[in-house]
Amino acid sequence: MPNIHIGINMEFVRHHDKSFEWGVEKAAQLGYDYVEPMVHWGRELLSEAGYFHSVSMLDDPWRVKRACEKAGIRLSGLSAHTPLCKPEISVEYLKQAVRFAAECGAPVVNTDEGPKPVWTTIEEDHTLMRYTLMEAAKVAEPRGILIGLEPHQQYSKHPDGLDRIFRLVKSPSIGINFDTGNSYLCGHDPYKWLGKVIKNLVHLHAKDISIQQSSSERGKVTGTPVGCACGEGVIDWARVIRICAKAKRDIVLSVECGTIDQAEFSIKHLRGLIAKAE
Repeated sequence: MPNIHIGINMEFVRHHDKSFEWGVEKAAQLGYDYVEPMVHWGRELLSEAGYFHSVSMLDDPWRVKRACEKAGIRLSGLSAHTPLCKPEISVEYLKQAVRFAAECGAPVVNTDEGPKPVWTTIEEDHTLMRYTLMEAAKVAEPRGILIGLEPHQQYSKHPDGLDRIFRLVKSPSIGINFDTGNSYLCGHDPYKWLGKVIKNLVHLHAKDISIQQSSSERGKVTGTPVGCACGEGVIDWARVIRICAKAKRDIVLSVECGTIDQAEFSIKHLRGLIAKAE
């Protein structure tokens, strides 16, 4: 039986105007065992000034490693979302994210197909995605890094669509980063969908959806940046945990919420449910 751990995506400090290192320390103080940093390419003002949590992949990967070691916390993966349908952006970005992950100690790189070009056909998009994923897989495989494909955009908003993307490239490095909130907002049964991909699950975005957001957006959107606190929305976390217990590897439930208060509530709720399941 795999172990189920609790982590947090660094989006929980996005609106607090603090640095990456500050966010890592806060996650550790709240009791999280893992963090999932967001990375970007190039330079931008807010991160450089210490007002935003994202880390440039032009920085030393050991910046991330040292921050986690200092806080006594581990990495579940990197949030490295890039439009797979646009290889002029995604090929080098994803390859760099894999190399960065290998050096900083993150086992998984998470992404989705992203917004598509306005002029390409469905078949062309899948050819472009296959090229991107093949290039990334060739970098990931020798480094032992996993690429987690997330349901989030126009093709992956449906179980069959996500499965088609997953099957574009046959590689041990390609798996699924399931997002409970996105799958629910797309209008699907997140538990049935999670069960369908469980054998290929490498990471999970623990995103809950408030009743208000569910009422106004379900079936109308393909996803959302963050959710509410786990346990305050529509997702049955005890059921999610039972399904994750059938995975082939240890799984980190990486909480995706928008505030520190929500992060604090989430870990208390999830920790209690995992304890009962053991």
